[in-house]
Amino acid sequence: MTQSLRDNGARFEMDEQGLTSWADYRRKDDLLFIDHVESPVALRGTGASGRLMGAIAAYAREKGLKLTPICSYAAAWLKRSDEFRDLVV
Repeated sequence: MTQSLRDNGARFEMDEQGLTSWADYRRKDDLLFIDHVESPVALRGTGASGRLMGAIAAYAREKGLKLTPICSYAAAWLKRSDEFRDLVV
């Protein structure tokens, strides 16, 4: 089961199956730069990173923020997302 998104100031985290996926980020004004997204090996291929990105994008929309993906995974995920593609700067 997926738990809530946590913001630790420089990293978003989400737990699944007792393991933590994370995304390192930087914030400047109304921009979130997504530097790196990663899930533990045991969660790879399960969609955990995608669920994390969905939670981050929903958070950004709620807070009126835009996303700048530095990480290639984040960039590809956002490009495929009809719902959140408009948040990309």
